[in-house]
Amino acid sequence: MDQELAVQAVHRNPSIAFPEDGFKEEDFQFVKREEGLETDHTYSGESFFRAAVHRFFARKANIFGLVLLCLLVLMSIIGPHISGYSYDEQDLEREGLAPRIPGILSGAETLSGTRGDIEVNRYEELGLDDVYYFFGTDSLGRDLFSRCFQGLRVSLLIALAAGLIDLVIGMNYGMISGFFGGRTDMLMQQFVDVASSIPSLVIVTLLMLILEPGIGAIIIALMLTGWMEMSIVARAQVLKLKEQEFVLAARTLGAGQFFILFREILPNIVGTLITQIMVTIPNAIFLETFLSFVGLGLPIGSCSLGRLISDGFDNCLLHPYQLVPCMLLLILLMIACNLIADGLKEAFDPGNRNAV
Repeated sequence: MDQELAVQAVHRNPSIAFPEDGFKEEDFQFVKREEGLETDHTYSGESFFRAAVHRFFARKANIFGLVLLCLLVLMSIIGPHISGYSYDEQDLEREGLAPRIPGILSGAETLSGTRGDIEVNRYEELGLDDVYYFFGTDSLGRDLFSRCFQGLRVSLLIALAAGLIDLVIGMNYGMISGFFGGRTDMLMQQFVDVASSIPSLVIVTLLMLILEPGIGAIIIALMLTGWMEMSIVARAQVLKLKEQEFVLAARTLGAGQFFILFREILPNIVGTLITQIMVTIPNAIFLETFLSFVGLGLPIGSCSLGRLISDGFDNCLLHPYQLVPCMLLLILLMIACNLIADGLKEAFDPGNRNAV
């Protein structure tokens, strides 16, 4: 039998050499696999959101932005309590103190005058041997370390409000407009076109004349103007998906309009909406900073990054340390938000689904 099989194999493939001693029984045994490979494993398919998270954390820049944002949020919570001084506690005798950190900064600063540069240390002049202000003090003797992180907390609060406004108003408005279409879509988009043609600065200025300046007025201004870009993005995504097969199948099965909109379409566009939210947050922070800097935001005496930058700008030539810390916090916050926004955009991009 072995010889017959060998002859048939040679006829099928003449290049096979015929052994001189013939074939043996062990030549026709199945090759055994190594231990641990006896069974094939079937892996379940990875969901879209899990794949998006995998792609997001695959880039070091995205991880850096996320870690940086988490650190800023953490410092906004515990930062005002680290130094031991309240952000609104005034002491005119300690105004204009330079930064002092044990073993790093001595509290001395160089002042430029008509007779040249003079190095002074007001801590020694006032006899403050055991007093440390990590970022120095402002013109009213308030601790800049506590004020900077308190201002960061206000900016993050405004950013959170902007994200919620976009999510509640812009997303729902754009989805309803794009899904129902026709005259409803035309009227809703005409309203958006008219409202977006009015500059945000004009609306904020009018609100400051009617309302009391503060965080509430800025949030209302964002509520009136900040949701429009989100509505445009949501409408475009709904228009692209509402005629897809899964939507037609849901209609065939008798699903209602709002069930289809929020249970079938919304999960497929949530990635794009999250990306848009992360794009809106730095814009809202910049708007608050700009308004406070020009005097249209929070009132004098309040604490926000914009107000701190405005106050530090007035004294930056004499005391530059009053401007640098709040500027660095704003820059780091903008970098973190933009890195996360870019990472989310690439992670949820359908063209990158197979990327590692």
